[in-house]
Amino acid sequence: MQTQLLKASDLDVAVSILRDGGLVAFPTETVYGLGGNAENGEAVASIYAAKGRPVGHPLIVHVASADAAWTWAVHVPAAARALAERFWPGPLTLILPRSPRAHPETVGGRDSVGLRVPNHPLTLRLLSQFGGGVAGPSANRFGHVSPTTAAHVMSDLDGRIDAVLDGGPSRVGVESTIVEIVGEQALLLRPGGVTLAELNDALAEAGLDDRVVDGRGGESRAAGMLASHYAPHAPMRIVDEVDSVALEPGDVLIRPRPAEAPASAASGRNVIWLPADPEGFAEGLYAALRDADRACEGEIVVVRPAEGRLSAAINDRLEKASTR
Repeated sequence: MQTQLLKASDLDVAVSILRDGGLVAFPTETVYGLGGNAENGEAVASIYAAKGRPVGHPLIVHVASADAAWTWAVHVPAAARALAERFWPGPLTLILPRSPRAHPETVGGRDSVGLRVPNHPLTLRLLSQFGGGVAGPSANRFGHVSPTTAAHVMSDLDGRIDAVLDGGPSRVGVESTIVEIVGEQALLLRPGGVTLAELNDALAEAGLDDRVVDGRGGESRAAGMLASHYAPHAPMRIVDEVDSVALEPGDVLIRPRPAEAPASAASGRNVIWLPADPEGFAEGLYAALRDADRACEGEIVVVRPAEGRLSAAINDRLEKASTR
């Protein structure tokens, strides 16, 4: 199979591939997703095969609007509607009791489905023109570092999928926040581009008593919940202070750029600089991990950025990337 690299002007080609049961990687504000028709069991099976993803690990269905999302659920709690109104389009996935529309392959045999409206203009056009749901896990080999550019997708999946729709680099850089609302409790399953505090502020502003609580741990009920994930091939460790780092020859250091760093300090083979603020750090993290993996002959050492809005998401990804 030859993988096509598509531009925005090739949108009709991408839609045709999806309608024919093929696979198209697409851009989102978080990371690139690997898309197939969520109502086509063969297309969904092809996603698992292309990624090397364990069957039964549920996928997220991407749709063009909240109204389209609700057709995939048998019940939409008030909390889900309030969160969707505040954060969609955006980096939030809601897990709800699924309707028969959700193919069993897509949801990993579960009675719930993950739904998201991504905040990327090209992909919103793709979803609107396609007219259905697109199952879309991250467009990389399973467990590897997620892709934030079309080039990252091609490096992992060239020859394994039909096409990559290039929409430029992802802005957020880490995957969506996942909240499960099944029954009367809302659980945070994966931190991401929307914080726990922001979720609860939105519910309070909507006049709801419901609150999202941290539900991490236990079985893998959603994407990205495995203990080891988002990982480079090289071994990796995390440190809190750069002064505590003892590097060996062949190691690569990823670190936040301090205010006093000289302007001439550029990323190189052994040091990769990222913005010091957590949002900038998150945006560049996966690209830095991929670059470090290519250069590393020893260990990748990552210095955590200062505490900030996306710290929970960054720490979650770093811990999973360093666990083997």
